[in-house]
Amino acid sequence: MSAARFLVSGRVQGVFYRASTREQAVMLHLSGYARNLPDGRVEVVAGGDASALDALERWLWQGPPAAQVDAVTREPCAAPEGNGFHTA
Repeated sequence: MSAARFLVSGRVQGVFYRASTREQAVMLHLSGYARNLPDGRVEVVAGGDASALDALERWLWQGPPAAQVDAVTREPCAAPEGNGFHTA
């Protein structure tokens, strides 16, 4: 299993970004979480198949219709604990 931490900046809070990310992650069979950060970014930590993580990264650049993504950074990380994907 692979895992990655993504930091997404732009207009990504208050536009259903976390909930939409959860829907995508569940469809891709990824575990982990998405949460808002105090600085306005969204942090996404996901674990699963490497190709699914790549697909999630592509989706993160788009996001839901009301979002405006300026940047997505990706770094490897430890696999998230637990099963499923949730928002925090």
